[in-house]
Amino acid sequence: MNQEETSSSIGPMLLMFIAGVAVGAVVAALVTPKSGPEMRGDLKDAAARARRKVADLAKDASVAVADMKERGRLAAADLKRGIADSVTHLKQPAKAGSSGGPNGVPAAASGWDGSDGG
Repeated sequence: MNQEETSSSIGPMLLMFIAGVAVGAVVAALVTPKSGPEMRGDLKDAAARARRKVADLAKDASVAVADMKERGRLAAADLKRGIADSVTHLKQPAKAGSSGGPNGVPAAASGWDGSDGG
């Protein structure tokens, strides 16, 4: 799963969580035998707890997304550096092979000293 899919799935999950909390609070209020003021107080407390929980989840999600972005940035930088190193490494033998002894073999490796005879 990539970062875009992960960050886009957080919203619907959070919405489902909020809906579940609301439904649970309503069901609990309807099946609990309490007076009107008592029930309103309980619902108000449940709503406040739900708001705090949602705020905490949003903060955690924000931190997780920021962490994923940073990890992605670092991975991209490492990949870029690795590709650059590989390209440099591949170019070096070509440069060494173009100058040197006969047939592109480096002079030191072929034993050729550059003279025509001897």
